[in-house]
Amino acid sequence: MIKLLKHALITPSIAVLALNAAAQTGAQPKLIEKVTRKGTELVIPYEKYVLPNGLTVILAEDHSDPLVHVDITYHVGSAREEIGKSGFAHFFEHMMFQGSDHVANGDHFKIITEAGGTLNGSTNRDRTNYYETVPANQLEKMLWLESDRMGFLLDAVTQQKFEVQRATVKNERGQNYDNRPYGLVGQYASKTLYPYGHPYSWLTIGYIEELNKVGVNDLKNFFLRWYGPNNATLTIGGDLNPKQTLAWVSKYFGGIPRGPMVKNMSLPAPVLKADRYVSYTDNYAKFPLLSVSYPGVKIYDKDMSPLDALSAIIGQGRNSIFYKNFVKTRKAAQATMGSSNTELAGEISMRVIPFPGQTLADAKKLVDESLTEFEKKGVSDDDLARFKATAEADYINSLSSVSGKVSELAQAQTFTGNPNQIGRELAAIRAVTKEDVMRVYNQYIKGKPAVILSVLPKGGNLQPVAPDNFTVDTTGYKAPDYGYNGLTYHKPKDSFDRAVKPGVGPNPAIKVPAIWSANTPNGINIIGTQNNEIPSVSMSISIKGGGLFAINDPSKAGLAGIVGRMMNEETQKYTAEDFNSELDKLGSSITFYASLDQIDAEVSSLTKNLGKTMSLLEERLYHPKFTQDALDRIKKQTLEGFKQAKTQPAGVASTVYSKILYGTDNVRTYAAGGNEETIAGITLQDVQDYYDKNFSPSLTKIVVVGDVSEASAKSALAFLNSWKDKKVTVPTPVEGKTFDKTTLYLVDIPGAAQSEIRIGYLDKLNYAPTGDYYKLNIANYILGGAFNSHINLNLREKKGWTYGARSSFSSGKYGGDFTASAGVLATATDSSVVEFIKEITNYQKTGITPEELKFTQTSIGQSDARRYETNAQKAAFLSRIQEYDLKSTFVDEQNKILSTITPAEINSLASKYLNPDNMIILVVGDKARIYPGLQKLGYPIVELDADGKPKQ
Repeated sequence: MIKLLKHALITPSIAVLALNAAAQTGAQPKLIEKVTRKGTELVIPYEKYVLPNGLTVILAEDHSDPLVHVDITYHVGSAREEIGKSGFAHFFEHMMFQGSDHVANGDHFKIITEAGGTLNGSTNRDRTNYYETVPANQLEKMLWLESDRMGFLLDAVTQQKFEVQRATVKNERGQNYDNRPYGLVGQYASKTLYPYGHPYSWLTIGYIEELNKVGVNDLKNFFLRWYGPNNATLTIGGDLNPKQTLAWVSKYFGGIPRGPMVKNMSLPAPVLKADRYVSYTDNYAKFPLLSVSYPGVKIYDKDMSPLDALSAIIGQGRNSIFYKNFVKTRKAAQATMGSSNTELAGEISMRVIPFPGQTLADAKKLVDESLTEFEKKGVSDDDLARFKATAEADYINSLSSVSGKVSELAQAQTFTGNPNQIGRELAAIRAVTKEDVMRVYNQYIKGKPAVILSVLPKGGNLQPVAPDNFTVDTTGYKAPDYGYNGLTYHKPKDSFDRAVKPGVGPNPAIKVPAIWSANTPNGINIIGTQNNEIPSVSMSISIKGGGLFAINDPSKAGLAGIVGRMMNEETQKYTAEDFNSELDKLGSSITFYASLDQIDAEVSSLTKNLGKTMSLLEERLYHPKFTQDALDRIKKQTLEGFKQAKTQPAGVASTVYSKILYGTDNVRTYAAGGNEETIAGITLQDVQDYYDKNFSPSLTKIVVVGDVSEASAKSALAFLNSWKDKKVTVPTPVEGKTFDKTTLYLVDIPGAAQSEIRIGYLDKLNYAPTGDYYKLNIANYILGGAFNSHINLNLREKKGWTYGARSSFSSGKYGGDFTASAGVLATATDSSVVEFIKEITNYQKTGITPEELKFTQTSIGQSDARRYETNAQKAAFLSRIQEYDLKSTFVDEQNKILSTITPAEINSLASKYLNPDNMIILVVGDKARIYPGLQKLGYPIVELDADGKPKQ
C-alpha cells in the first residue's frame, strides 16, 4: 500500500518555466517546470520534462554523494487486473527482469551488480516501479537497460521464462503470506470490505489458482496495454549533469512509440450497511487476532492527515489509548490502529492480538470501550504536538538518501501530476486541529459498520467475535472494458546501434567520511563524523557485556534482553508514557535493546532539538526506575512470544540452526533472549543488580553521525563525564561444535507451505577486515553473495523453487560461520538440498573462473560509491572502526586486496573452508510431505522439536 506520512518544514519556491510549444521539434523534451531551493528551505530541487511520446522525466541534481538513483514508475498495479487474473501486475514485475532484445536473460541483474549497484522492483495496488542505485559513472548504461525493456521486451519472452517466474511468484506468496502467522489477514479483510470486482478486493500477490491459469499471451497483452512511455514517469536523482542526462534520455527513450491511452480510475468508496463478520483458521498463529476495518479516504484527501492524527492518538505508541488499555494491562500482545491511503480508496484498521485468557469478544468489547473513552477524553494539545513533531522528523529522515528523494518525487508525480507535494503535505499537517480529529472520528468511525475479522489458531477452541454473516455477492457485476482488444506491438526504430552496451565515465571520487575521535576522562570512546545534508543527528551507544554475563550464571539467560527493554520504561522523573510524550514532541527517539555481547541505545534527534534530547538520554541512562509492573508485562510478552515463534518456520530454522552449531547446552545460543525457564525466574532485583554492576563508562562506546560538529557533539555528551567508572569483567563465550560427517536435522511444522533450509558449519574465524575473513567474502560473492550467484541462479532463476537463496560468511569477535539458506517449495525440498550441496561441492573443487573474479572485483569495487551515503551507513562504518580498533585506511587495504587477489587464492580458500562433508543440514517443514524425499538423500536424519531438542 502507498502511505504518505512524509511532512516537510517549509513551503518551497517554484519557478514554472513554460516553453513555446512551437519551439519543440523532433524528439526534444519539453520543460514543464523547474523547482529550486531558496535559502535553507526544505525542498527537493528538480526539473520536469515531457517527451513527445508522453514519457514524464524528472531530474533531481544532487552532488552530495557520487551516485545516482534511477526510478521508472508505471501507473499500473493490481487495480488494473481483471477478475480471475489476480496477481498479474506483480507477476509481470518479475518478468521485466528476464531479459529483452538486447539484454540476455539474467544480464539485467548481472550488469547492475557488476556496476556496483543495487536494484529491485515493487508492485502495489496502484503502480509498479523499477529502480537501481549505481555509481554516477554508470548512469547511461542504466538508461539503456530501462529503455530496452520498455521498448523491446516481448520478443524475448519465452514460455520457459514465464513458467520459472510463475513458480518464483508462488514461492514468494508462500514465504510472505501462506507460511507465516496472520499472513492472510489482508486477503480476508479486503475481499470482505470491497464489493466483488473492486480491484482492491484481492491482494497484489494474487491467488495461486489464478496464477496457475494465466498464459504467456496474457502477459504480452498486459505489457502492450499498460507499459507505454505515456503511462510512465522516469525520475533520476543524484550526481548527474542535467543536460547530458536529458540527452541520454531522449536518445534511449525518445524513439519508443506511445502506448494506448490510460485514464485515471475513479470508484466510489465501499459502503457497509451493517457489520460484516468473517473468520478463518490460521495454521501458524498461536494467539487469535481481531481485525476491525472501516472505509477510509483516498490518498491526498483533505481528511488524510486528521485520520493519521486520530490513529496515533487511539492506537500508536505508549501514549495511545490502546496501549494503556490492552498492552499495559497485559491483556494483549499488540493493539494498533492505522489509516492507509491509496489511489482509489482508503482503510482505517484496528488490530488486536489478545493474550491467552482473553477472548476475541473480550477484545472487541475493549476496543469499543476505548473508542468511547476517546470520545469523552477528546484531543489534547500534547496529542497534536506529538503527532506533528513525529511526522516532521519522519519526513526529514526519509530524505537522507537519494533513493528517498527520488521516491518522493516519483510517487507525487504518478498520483497527482505534480512532483512537488512537500508544501501541500506540510500545510495539511500544520492545519490539523482538535476539531478536525473529532470530526473524522464521528464521520468515519463512530457508529459506523465495519469488517470484523476473527483469526483463530489451529486446533484451539476459541470462538470468533460473532458467527460469520457475510459471503461475497457476485451478482450484478459487470466487467469493465480494460482495452485489450486490437493491441499491436510496434518496435522502436533507433538511429543508433542499441546492441552496443554503453560504456562508463571515469570512476567517481569516493568520499570516505572525515572522522573525529575523543575519549572522556572516565573511559568512554566517542567517534563521529559531520554530515549536514539533512538537519538530523543519529547516535549509537553500546555498553559491552550484554548476554555474555549469563555465562557466569546460565539460570539468568535472557536477563540482558529484559534489562534492555526495561531501560525503555519509567525513570525517576517520568513515567514511561510521559517520557515518550516528551520524545514525541521533539520528534526524537531513544531506544535500548540487548544482544549477545552488548546493550545498545539508538538515539535520533532533529539538530534543533539535540540539547533537549540529550537531557532525556541523561535521565534514561542515569535514572532508570525498574518497576514490578513493567517487569511482569515484559516477561509475559517474552514468554508468549516464545510460543508464537515456534510456529514460524523461518524463525524456528534460525534458532534451531544456532543450537545445533553451538550445542543446546551452550548458553550463548540463548544468552540474550533466554528461554521459558530462565525468563520465568528473573526477578526485579536481578534487573537492578545487572544495571548496578554492569553499566560502566569504560565498557561504553558512542558513535555520532549527522548535522553536528565535533565540538557541539562533545558538548551535548558532556553529562557523561560525571558517570562513575567501575571495574567489570566480561566473560568469553564457549566455542561451538565441529562435525565429522554431514547430518540432516529435521523439524516438523505440520502444514507448512514451504520448507526452510540451513546448511553450514562454524569456521572459528574472527572478523578480520584484511585477513581470511574478508577474502572469504570475496570468494563467496559468486557462490551465494550476489543475486546472480551460482546458488540463487540455480534455485530461483533456473528451477523456480525459491524466492531467494544465498550463502555467506559472518563473524565477530567470537568466531564465525558459513551458512547457506533458503525458503523453498515443499515439494522441491529434497531436490533443493541436493542442489545446495552440489553448488557448494562444485565451487570447492573447481573454484572461480577468471571471468567471475573480474566480475566480483568490479562489482564490489564499484559498490564503494554507495557505502557512505546515509547516516546509518556512516554509523556502521564508524562502528566497525571503533569496535575493532581499525585505522580508517583499512578500506584502502581492502581495495588493494580486492584488486590483486588471484583465482588461485580464491580457490585455495574455497577448498579449505567449503567442505560439505563436515556441514550440517537443517530442514524445517511439513514432515508428512518432505520426509520420504529426504530419506532418499542418504544422510543420517535426526528429528528435533522446535526447541532444537531430539524428539523422543
